[in-house]
Amino acid sequence: MTKSELIARLAVRFPQLVAKDADLAVKVVLDAMTAALARNDRIEIRGFGSFALNYRPPRVGRNPKSGEKVNVPAKHVPHFKAGKELRERVDLNGEA
Repeated sequence: MTKSELIARLAVRFPQLVAKDADLAVKVVLDAMTAALARNDRIEIRGFGSFALNYRPPRVGRNPKSGEKVNVPAKHVPHFKAGKELRERVDLNGEA
């Protein structure tokens, strides 16, 4: 599902919301999540999952095209861990 599909579904599910309001709501939530991760905060949404940052140390990689060694700098990457309820719902749908 893309961001625009999410906005469209919200607008359909909640007819009192104008599509523009649904768009603003989705943008505000995503901006708040981005800002929290940028502050190195953990995000937990009960029944859905949690977002945190994982540290990846510097390493030497290889350019797949030329095979030459490339230094890859250290970085923090977002990591999502699905909650128990989400895992169970996805598992049930996979069996059907």
